[in-house]
Amino acid sequence: MAFFDACETGKGWEVCKKYCHEGAAFSCQADALADVATLEGYTGWTAGLLTPIPDGHYELKSFSTDHDRNIVTATSVFKGTQTGEGGPMPPTGRAVAAEYAYVMEFEGDKIARMTKIWNDVHSLKQLGWA
Repeated sequence: MAFFDACETGKGWEVCKKYCHEGAAFSCQADALADVATLEGYTGWTAGLLTPIPDGHYELKSFSTDHDRNIVTATSVFKGTQTGEGGPMPPTGRAVAAEYAYVMEFEGDKIARMTKIWNDVHSLKQLGWA
């Protein structure tokens, strides 16, 4: 939960890395994250998202552990409004409510891999970016 909160509140890799293995992998079947292959890269991406969406925050829906498989899952909704600069266009003033899930695979007490399940196109349309 500490990793999830640090990641989602834009703390970046310097805070998140203590919860992850060196080189921890990241995957997501979304074009917006096609070039991101590590958790280090992803935590930087999430921190950067708070520039165009400065009020961005998460609403946690569920958090669970599968001890047999060493997997922790979280489902949440990211909410915010693009009022800041730094997006693909000037501030649109439009809001996003993006549902997503994280599947965090542990080796020992640290995350080795994480998969994000997210419909990026839906979120980009809400913001007026697509």
